[in-house]
Amino acid sequence: MGPRVDVPIEGVEAFAYRIPTEEPESDGTLAWDATVLVVAEVRAGGMAGWGYTYADAAVASLIRSKLADVLRGKDAFATEAAWQAMGGFLRNLGGPGLSAMAVSALDVGLWDLKAKLLGLPLARLLGQVRDAVEVYGSGGFTSYTPARLQSQLAAWASEGMARVKMKVGRDPDADPWRVEAAREAIGETALFVDANGAYAAEQAIGLAHRFAEAGVVWFEEPVPHWDRAGTRTVRERIPAGMDVAGGEYGYRPEDFHLLIHQETLSFLQADATRCGGITGFLKAAALCEAADMPLSSHCAPSLHVALGCAAQPMRHLEWFHDHVLIEEKLFEGFARPRAGRLAPDLSRPGLGFEFKREDARALAV
Repeated sequence: MGPRVDVPIEGVEAFAYRIPTEEPESDGTLAWDATVLVVAEVRAGGMAGWGYTYADAAVASLIRSKLADVLRGKDAFATEAAWQAMGGFLRNLGGPGLSAMAVSALDVGLWDLKAKLLGLPLARLLGQVRDAVEVYGSGGFTSYTPARLQSQLAAWASEGMARVKMKVGRDPDADPWRVEAAREAIGETALFVDANGAYAAEQAIGLAHRFAEAGVVWFEEPVPHWDRAGTRTVRERIPAGMDVAGGEYGYRPEDFHLLIHQETLSFLQADATRCGGITGFLKAAALCEAADMPLSSHCAPSLHVALGCAAQPMRHLEWFHDHVLIEEKLFEGFARPRAGRLAPDLSRPGLGFEFKREDARALAV
């Protein structure tokens, strides 16, 4: 007798936790001293699936007060149907932003649950095309001293990561020498920069040529993400061999469709904690594959490792400093990369980790 395929969703819960950073941090356009983790639990067939997003505590409230009722009683295996039902329900609340993050956390939980019900690691359920995915170290905040910047990036390079990323944009006049300091610390390791939309287009173009002198090969969000015309102008005029990356604020498949077909970017980023979870990320990956566009994931490394091994256009995932610290602390089964590559634990079903709810209790908001 085969496994059951008619398992109704019995319960949905959501929790929010505020985790302080090691020290105050900033990028080109934002400063923060804590990160809010929203965790969703979906139960069916005597098992629990975990999903999460980095958002606001309001996302947990939205899940509990609205979306839990949408999912209860639905088939735990019908992830696409659940995804469509949640999106339809949220029509009048607005699909992007916090709504999309709520859907994302729940969709990840549903996929984790489905894989567990089948007794499969999520990477196997999705269909692997590689046994591990490359990672790049990401941090280098604008709030760091030069010594802190150099030590962090150099540590990732010494661990075998072929790429590292730093923040720019807070002080444009200082950015060229900060980039040079990073290059000095990492040797031949590939260097990425992320402006978080801090520059105007002409300013970004000028700085791109300065950054190229230090061997920068990736320029992320050089201008505000909503300025597609400005981003395209930057892409057309920066030095050859430097990618323009973006997409972390894509919430719906149509967002990625526009970014790809308006020739705005040369490298797409998608974030399963924002773009509709596993289901939404797979749709973004399909669009990239059709357009021959390389794909990278944004943040939340524990969530993206299975996707990184299953999505054909995926090139690497982001080993983001703040999220690494959180996930290592609160996820039992957290995995670290080896020689710059992160592999899923194929001995564990689902995403490969369990949320340590008791350990997180003191951080609840």
